[in-house]
Amino acid sequence: MHQMIGRQRGGGAVKRWTALLAALAVAVTLKAGLLYADVVPFNADEAVVGLMARHILHGARPIFFYGQVYLGSLDAWLIAGAFALFGESVLVIRLVQVALYLGTIVTTYWLGRKIYSNEWIADAAVLFMAIPTVNVTLYTTATLGGYGETLLIGNLLFLLALHLGEGERSRGWWFLFGLLGGLGFWTFPLVMVYLVPAGVYLVVVQRRSFSRWALAALGCAVGAAPWWWYTLTQGAKTVVELSGSAIAGASLPNPVFAFFQHLFNFLLLGLTVIFGLRPPWSARFLALPLAPLALALHTMLLVFIARRALMQGKARAGRWLLLGSCLTLVAAFLLTPFGADPSGRYFLPLAAPLALLMAERLYGVYRRQRRKSRVRGWLVNGLALGLVAFNGWGTIQSAVAFPPGITTQFNEVTQVDQRAIGELMAFLRAQGETRGYTNYWVTFPLAFLSHEELIYEARLPYHHDFRYTPRDNRYPPYAEAVAASARVAYITTLHPALDERIRAGLTQLGDAFQEKQIGDFHVFYALSRKVIPEELGLGVECCLP
Repeated sequence: MHQMIGRQRGGGAVKRWTALLAALAVAVTLKAGLLYADVVPFNADEAVVGLMARHILHGARPIFFYGQVYLGSLDAWLIAGAFALFGESVLVIRLVQVALYLGTIVTTYWLGRKIYSNEWIADAAVLFMAIPTVNVTLYTTATLGGYGETLLIGNLLFLLALHLGEGERSRGWWFLFGLLGGLGFWTFPLVMVYLVPAGVYLVVVQRRSFSRWALAALGCAVGAAPWWWYTLTQGAKTVVELSGSAIAGASLPNPVFAFFQHLFNFLLLGLTVIFGLRPPWSARFLALPLAPLALALHTMLLVFIARRALMQGKARAGRWLLLGSCLTLVAAFLLTPFGADPSGRYFLPLAAPLALLMAERLYGVYRRQRRKSRVRGWLVNGLALGLVAFNGWGTIQSAVAFPPGITTQFNEVTQVDQRAIGELMAFLRAQGETRGYTNYWVTFPLAFLSHEELIYEARLPYHHDFRYTPRDNRYPPYAEAVAASARVAYITTLHPALDERIRAGLTQLGDAFQEKQIGDFHVFYALSRKVIPEELGLGVECCLP
């Protein structure tokens, strides 16, 4: 932090931006280090986004993430633009995410200045964002299709809401607010955790501005035009999936029991991820020597939120927005099927609000204690830097534990070590096995990295209990390509029981075959005839041993 507490004014415009520029440099350095070390594995969801971007450059016009009609394709369109400029690669996908996150850091700084008119709070907040918890680092480095855009759009919505709430503004600002809200809704309905508190705030302070609200509604309709067009032409599946139908089966059917299940997930699994005490994919605790400090600071923050968050003052409106987004997210997590998934990704919108509130709380400690005991600024600066050190330590600790590294996969059966995929591709090409069957976590990375030369349909289970869902088979042209092929191979990962099922099934059918183990990949190849999964009792929704 370039500005120590106690030296808040003066220094000119250059010094005013020093902390922000330093935070951006630190964030870029952290991301560059992780990308250079290759400790963030390339995952299937990310590969789907990359494939969508490639298809866009070849004339496709996807509106939603393949196989999901609630996650818009904005991320794929941005990556397609980057592919056109820099070529198609995993690195380019990641660079788009880095650029989005840098935008989130900048807008967090603007929010800090707008809400608090205090340089130290803004500076501390962006430092917390530059070296955030492992959860935030993960999902702003690897993409799942719209989280980076949601964080940036959410911050912009808050800035616009505060701007509009100050009084008479050009009607164009209202249209822009609605446009961003609609765009964010199409991109990822998670943006509602920003739109709800921003909308409530504006209704309270601008409730008589009917013409302006009409412009905001028009802007929202324009921004969400892809969502509306798809819904009106393809049916109401978009509406059904907004409620979390894709993961509804993971939640208990009784709503009361489901609520307590989600509450348990939030208190035990969610908070530890939000505070950075553990990575989202593991129960292992991080940076243990500094963990008591981080826990104490976050406990102090929760007490502040519970007791003094709505106190009077210039910052009250902005603080209400920050807290409103947190409360909206927690309520959605507890009351919808999404609460059955405590992996950490749904908590990302808490990052900027908690960074700003933590910075405010620390600055408040300094102000109150100085009056009592003349506490110097270095103490509170030290607490802030201690929290940053805790986050950085946890990130490095997670990165060096490779595999799995900093992974989006929180289930061990999906934590496939992709380092051998180059050897796998070379083997398949040498054997002429360009078509076949595998699971979701292999199909799409294999297709993207081979430039769609190696097409394997996602028809095999990866869970150890042989559960399979047709939703894994996200891209019908791949199924058509495999169906048209005269020969196929099978690729499994981390599933000895499935290997035995395939081995025994082929033997029982009297078909010759060969096997090859390549890293985590097990290949059944050189089949004497084409055998489809149904002949082995596989590839159907209720595939049990």
